Amino acid sequence: MSLTPRSTFGRYQIVSTLGSGGMGDVFLAYDTRLNRQVALKLLRTEDSPNSDQLGRFVQEARAASALTHPNVAVVHDIGECDGHHFIAMQY
Repeated sequence: MSLTPRSTFGRYQIVSTLGSGGMGDVFLAYDTRLNRQVALKLLRTEDSPNSDQLGRFVQEARAASALTHPNVAVVHDIGECDGHHFIAMQY
């Protein structure tokens, strides 16, 4: 999925690209419902995610959401939009 500044992804408006990793791409986005900036991580999938990829992605979100620590980002949301899985977290 190609997201560019000012494009929208569900309730999130993309501000800029923050980076890419092994599992996905991360964007600085604005949550239009809660009026705050978030880091939006999208699971990279060429077609559809296989069960291992999706399982690791969900496990990452659950593990991070279970922790409260200054060095761990707070998970605000996890979901799917237009067939793309995402994690919205503290920026």
